[in-house]
Amino acid sequence: MQIDLCGALVAVAVLAAAPPACADVITDWNENAVTLVTPRMPPPVAQRAVAMVQVAMFDAVNSIERRYRPYLVQLEAASIASKEAAAAAAAGAVLAGVIPNAEKQAQELTASYLAALPEGEAKSEGVKLGKAVAARILQARRDDGSDAPDAYRPKTKPGVYVPTAITVGSSWPNVMPFALKSPAQFRPEPPIALTGKEWAADYNQIKDLGAKDSTKRSARQTEDARFWLITGPQSTDPLVRQLVAAKKLNVLDSARFMALASVALADAYIAVMDAKYHYEFWRPITAIRNGDIDGNPATDRDPTWQPIDNTPMHPEYPCAHCIGSSALATVVETVLETAEIPEIVMTSPTAPGVTHRWTNIRGYTDEVSQARIWAGFHYRFSTLVGQEMGQKIGRYVVANVMQPAAAAQAR
Repeated sequence: MQIDLCGALVAVAVLAAAPPACADVITDWNENAVTLVTPRMPPPVAQRAVAMVQVAMFDAVNSIERRYRPYLVQLEAASIASKEAAAAAAAGAVLAGVIPNAEKQAQELTASYLAALPEGEAKSEGVKLGKAVAARILQARRDDGSDAPDAYRPKTKPGVYVPTAITVGSSWPNVMPFALKSPAQFRPEPPIALTGKEWAADYNQIKDLGAKDSTKRSARQTEDARFWLITGPQSTDPLVRQLVAAKKLNVLDSARFMALASVALADAYIAVMDAKYHYEFWRPITAIRNGDIDGNPATDRDPTWQPIDNTPMHPEYPCAHCIGSSALATVVETVLETAEIPEIVMTSPTAPGVTHRWTNIRGYTDEVSQARIWAGFHYRFSTLVGQEMGQKIGRYVVANVMQPAAAAQAR
């Protein structure tokens, strides 16, 4: 049974997609999840929550149809069980269990969504299955290290002032990945030497083009920089939802596609924070205001330099936007077996009135990566390393989780 529930319930208008791509229960609940987590959680935490929702929906639907290996669990399910009811119940239960102070709202969303389904045994069996799968996912992630307190130790000397903003993701290097063997599995080599020509070239590029008041940055570069100040699942998931709709994926294939993307993105955050806090490489605003102490005669100091917006509160190397967009693009290209895609579009709350479009998924991730240079946040070498990490993570996820079953089980 497959029911068109577009319009039956979406929490609020999605924050970053244009037009909305309401295709099935999986994309509906991805949109609900992104809408709920975006204002409540920093990007790494939000992506963890969305990934939990997606793998719960996949395992619930896959327990009924059984065409793929489960992500975590494959429970006994009645053959008549509604996939829509199972997915919605799983998603709602995970959201109720993972978002602080949002349990009532998640329960109300679930009740409203399920009310649109016909009453009967199919619905009741689906709901029972979805709740059971959600409980297993929540239990599996309960002690994954994501609730560890921020314990980052600022580098200072007794009595010396340092900026006092709390860092983002400092505990994430110790979070249990969704698919990777360890957070450091794809940790890159150290950043380039400060005394070399590459450092001088990248330093001077971002100094010129990433400055808040740059006269060398083009209008399109400025637009891209501001557009990609958007962060977290709202910057990625709308694209996947549009591809589900454009490719007319059935519920199970939609669940798998979105779960693979979400797992890759969640692990990208874990991996990039592992590398960032391992190397603790300085941001452009720090480097450029201290250009006279890096040992490189080709890097002149600018004591008042600022990027286009406030620098994210975590170390520079490598680029997080780059690894995330590249991991997503790699999943898309691997699953769809081509980088050429139906047109996908995005708007961004950080660039009102602007719409960006792509028909090649590599063009999307290249734009994201270059925008972080134009914004004054990341050096070119860091964007390239981030893209390479994302490719490795995306390929690893598709190759190692939720694979087609050796033989479909007859129901």
